[in-house]
Amino acid sequence: MQQQLNVQLTIHIPEDQVLINKVELEELRKNKLAGVSWTMKELEARTGRKKEWLQENLLYVPKFKQKLDASNGGFVYYPKGKGSPWAFQATKMAQFLDDNFHLIWGG
Repeated sequence: MQQQLNVQLTIHIPEDQVLINKVELEELRKNKLAGVSWTMKELEARTGRKKEWLQENLLYVPKFKQKLDASNGGFVYYPKGKGSPWAFQATKMAQFLDDNFHLIWGG
């Protein structure tokens, strides 16, 4: 015969915090960036790397540029001339950085 013990437990959650499931948390994270685009300065801040490093090690690397370039259906607008700004679709760029972390920073 299997024994069973029923226990009632009360856990106090501080008023400035809430509990949500992981699926909801991921949705909130995605929605936070939905419809948002980053400038080069924002990408620098997100990655902790300077524009020159990002261009040399990510943005102009052929295997990445083919996927990234908006003219190929990607999510990065490459400037067409001097003074033209960069634009990065935030949700897709963030996902790309996560998915390719080992390739970008691992060498």
